[in-house]
Amino acid sequence: MHLLIPAAGMGKRMGSNRNKLLLTLLGKPLLTWTLNSAEAAAEITWIGIIGQPADQSDIEKIIAQAAMTKPVKFIIGGTTRQESVYNGLQALPPEAKKVLIHDGARCLATPQLLDRCATILRDCPGLIAAVPVKDTIKIVNEKNIVHDTPDRSRLWAAQTPQGFTVQLLKECHEKGRKLGWEVTDDAALFERCQLPVTIVPGEETNLKVTTPIDLAIAEFILRQQSE
Repeated sequence: MHLLIPAAGMGKRMGSNRNKLLLTLLGKPLLTWTLNSAEAAAEITWIGIIGQPADQSDIEKIIAQAAMTKPVKFIIGGTTRQESVYNGLQALPPEAKKVLIHDGARCLATPQLLDRCATILRDCPGLIAAVPVKDTIKIVNEKNIVHDTPDRSRLWAAQTPQGFTVQLLKECHEKGRKLGWEVTDDAALFERCQLPVTIVPGEETNLKVTTPIDLAIAEFILRQQSE
């Protein structure tokens, strides 16, 4: 299974002026934790890291220090996540039929989750890891007045990895570029193209490290897991 790791974002909400995946968590860069899971996942055979040119040297050092046994390719990203994934898809090896896309900032995803998604992806065109929403969600209008309260039993919080048939996802991206669609994840492109996306149960600990509080929570989780 081929894996793309978008890693081209900046750490503005982290209060950092550099790529947040270069920040450390228990002495290791965030990206290292993600790579360690990909290395340990039996189903993953090829990894593409999508980053900015300014970070290429740092990312390549991280790859070397991680002592990866699987092929890892650095891919130049775009100005948005959507553009970065598009670039990643173009850089996949010709033999790639299915691809998992996993945000580098979700550095606590386990090898078991990656393997589970890879296995299920063999029999479906698209999927996302997700967890049921626990909170009551409110839909508000432009004046921040509650407009509706959706049924929580039908709400899931999307995570990554997300997985797709490569050719179908490429077609969705091309259509999105032509029609000017702006989306925050690849599943949204699939949905707009009327393609089915299967839910795969994710992990409660698979949080996205975006703020300093997330970093503290991730450190707590890792310390708990190591006890």
